[in-house]
Amino acid sequence: MTVRVRIAPSPTGNLHIGTARTAVFNWLFARHHGGQFILRVEDTDLERSRPEYTENIKSGLIWLGLNWDEGPFFQTQRLELYRDGIQTLLDKGFAYRCYCTPEELEQMREEQKAKNQAPRYDNRHRHLSVAERQAFEAEGRKPVIRFIIDDEREIVWNDLIRGQVVWKGSDLGGDMVIARVPQNEGENFGQPLYNLAVVIDDIDMKITEVIRGEDHIANTAKQILLYEAFGATVPKFAHTPLILNQEGRKLSKRDGVTSIDDFRKMGFLADALVNYMSLLGWTPPDSTQEIFTLTEAAKDFSLDRVNKAGAKFDWDKLDWINSQYLHQVSPSELVDLACPYWQDAGYGINLESDRPWLEQLAALIIPSLTRLTDVVKESRLIFGETVSYSEEAIAQLQQEGVKEILQAIVDSLANYPQLTTEDAQAIIKEVTNAFKVKKGLIMKSLRAGLMGELHGPDLVQSWLLLHQKGWDKTRLQHALSPV
Repeated sequence: MTVRVRIAPSPTGNLHIGTARTAVFNWLFARHHGGQFILRVEDTDLERSRPEYTENIKSGLIWLGLNWDEGPFFQTQRLELYRDGIQTLLDKGFAYRCYCTPEELEQMREEQKAKNQAPRYDNRHRHLSVAERQAFEAEGRKPVIRFIIDDEREIVWNDLIRGQVVWKGSDLGGDMVIARVPQNEGENFGQPLYNLAVVIDDIDMKITEVIRGEDHIANTAKQILLYEAFGATVPKFAHTPLILNQEGRKLSKRDGVTSIDDFRKMGFLADALVNYMSLLGWTPPDSTQEIFTLTEAAKDFSLDRVNKAGAKFDWDKLDWINSQYLHQVSPSELVDLACPYWQDAGYGINLESDRPWLEQLAALIIPSLTRLTDVVKESRLIFGETVSYSEEAIAQLQQEGVKEILQAIVDSLANYPQLTTEDAQAIIKEVTNAFKVKKGLIMKSLRAGLMGELHGPDLVQSWLLLHQKGWDKTRLQHALSPV
């Protein structure tokens, strides 16, 4: 049997790291087994679903490299299929119409609360007579559809991550609502609800394994009963661990974790992010291996190596993995990746005419990068004709004899319309000998005059970049003025 798995996000918000990690596991499982990865958009929550969230989910999956084989399918386009399923359950006696009013349900909950009982529907309308139904309808009551759950039933499945899981029917809250109250005249029932739609979709799409978060375990028990009611093969289930913060609580926006789109804006590479997400709950066969592509991970991926315990999100680990990927990019690739950040920072660049110069700059800063956003900080000393001075740089420039040294360097530059590494080293040596001082003094003074700081990227390579723009002479002449 061909493996068929799915990711089924709800477009009620942007693609979050929890959903994205579930997508990664499904994608790896499908690719490992040569199966299909399906995208289904569960948009039956009409009040909160938004087209822009759907687009965010799709673009996020594409950016991460999680290409899907079928879809996207939209539940709002499959309502007739769900309605047929509801009618089947009614006809078979597995479901019924419940006419309880919101006030009656609230009173029921209050009475249960007063008795310290868990809230649940007491199945009071499971066996209404025709006359009772007609009386409720005569009052103008409109029913929900409930699916019968036998309190005595024990639901057991072998979870591919957690082993045997057992649920009692009595712990599922009574007969389950599978369709809302009808909103339009002439409708037999209203909007189908999550548990029903999911089961019908999975049956129709021939899903073989359902891989999703452990917060769905209670839903799984209910859904198994629905599969059986439809006479369908129950898929295998695997419930992945939650992603936790450093305190061991479920990760939330309060922890600074946002949508996948925001991770991109924060300067993380897609390859690095999916690499890290793969490790959030899964251990490769070689537990020391931490850097791998999606394709490489798929070769080794198996659900028996997914942990039961929650996976703690570690920003430092993500930063380290991202730095490993950034250090491997070519200067040309970095220019393309960095341009939006340089432009947002107000650095005046022309990608076409400045490209050779930008690639040299990229080669200079690549080893210093952790996130893409670092390109602004790491290159800020290179951009522009003028530079501001740190207190350390000012103190260096004010030392006796420093301005004479810088003037001598400016004078020497007249002989070098094109400056090479060898030329720069020759100027430094020439001035060192002429002033009979240590080379360190020349280098510190030159760095202070050129960069405005005593720390930064390689001095000679920075000088070469500034010289190509004619900014080195301008900066040194400015440093000769009182500072």
